[in-house]
Amino acid sequence: MNAIVKRTEDGAGILWLLRPEEYPAWHETRDDTVRACLAAAAFRAEPGEQAVIPGEGEHADIVKIIGEDADMWAIADIPKSAPGRAYRLETSLAAEQRAALALGWGLGCYVFDRYRREPAPARPVLAIGDDIDIAGIIREVEGVCLARDLINTPAIDMLPDRLAAAARSLAGRHDATFREIIGDDLLEENYPMIHAVGAASAVAPRLIDMCWGDEKAPKVTLVGKGVCFDSGGLDLKPSSGMLLMKKDMGGAANVLGLASMIMDASLPIRLRVLIPAVENAVSGNAYRPGDILKSRKGLTVEVGNTDAEGRLVLADALSAGDEENPDLLIDMATLTGAARVAVGLEIAAMFTPNDALAGELAGWGERRCDPLWRLPLWQSYAKQLDSKFADINNTGNGFGGAITAALFLQRFIGQPQNWLHLDFMGWNTTERPGRPVGGEAFAIRALYAMIAGRFGTPAA
Repeated sequence: MNAIVKRTEDGAGILWLLRPEEYPAWHETRDDTVRACLAAAAFRAEPGEQAVIPGEGEHADIVKIIGEDADMWAIADIPKSAPGRAYRLETSLAAEQRAALALGWGLGCYVFDRYRREPAPARPVLAIGDDIDIAGIIREVEGVCLARDLINTPAIDMLPDRLAAAARSLAGRHDATFREIIGDDLLEENYPMIHAVGAASAVAPRLIDMCWGDEKAPKVTLVGKGVCFDSGGLDLKPSSGMLLMKKDMGGAANVLGLASMIMDASLPIRLRVLIPAVENAVSGNAYRPGDILKSRKGLTVEVGNTDAEGRLVLADALSAGDEENPDLLIDMATLTGAARVAVGLEIAAMFTPNDALAGELAGWGERRCDPLWRLPLWQSYAKQLDSKFADINNTGNGFGGAITAALFLQRFIGQPQNWLHLDFMGWNTTERPGRPVGGEAFAIRALYAMIAGRFGTPAA
């Protein structure tokens, strides 16, 4: 059952959403029972205050006060505690604001209960009225929830073969073409770094390649880091460092969530999705520190650290995407701890040499409560990647690590003016309204709005 509908049956509860100045008039028209209930709850007409009040029939109503600065998350906390029934939204807010609130509500209904014996209780439904594009809201909710589900799934059920199966299923739903290049075929088709990073796993590495849309339309290529579990390789992580490493395929999950939105909306583009899917494991044929790898681009790469594997697999996939000279080339990855140090856990770090592109995406991020922050491609730091034995090293000196990782990737792209690199956490470590602890989509709603606006279907 969808968490958001246009209208609902008679007898549903009401979600009253009021500004502080609207409350006195509303309160005046309530009956004595409602007033007594609010008085007993010591309810105050201040932003953030909410209360359950008696409604008609068997249903309770909810009243919540919002401020002028209320964003899409203002009612996203309600679904977690409200009974699993329908509520009709009553508010004076304009359609655009109601649509944003409905999106927050939908994301607040998310729950990951695949591994629990008892399923989670039914989530409530919000009726928002006929003047809102409900299909667009559901599209974004489903894209985000797809990314969350993939990240939350433990590696035992989300190694490269299972990630490929999820991508194949998505392709099938939208009549996209789907191809996998698996194991030693990666060497035959010139993806040597993807092969090297994933060779130690019991599940063969692979490149997932999905295409959709008119070949003559503008080309948008999405590349997602699909490291399904990262032990660190021979440069082994400590046990504490591995606890969240099922999320290291968060770039791939986000790319698939974004692709879902694009295809569902039938945007007038030719979409290509490239996901290098590997497990960075330890075995007798694991790649080693000091190894020198060939790349699809032709550059040789000295391995300074096997725990800097994400940039290696992304480099081969980005090179393949760049060969078509797409109008937009976007890669997404849970790439560096340095990005977390720079911008924290809630913001995606953004890199591009294109000032206009950076400003455009940042603007959409602000409008969509999907934040990004641009970091510089500081060329002076590129010397940290110098190697005495190869064309480039995969690690720097430890300072500005998010920047040097982005500079590494830039070396594998011929036309970087159309390139965006996003480095993010992919995980909520604390509970916030509409954003439970666990896997999270970063910036894909902003990217979707930007792509829709750029290529002929302006977003709201």
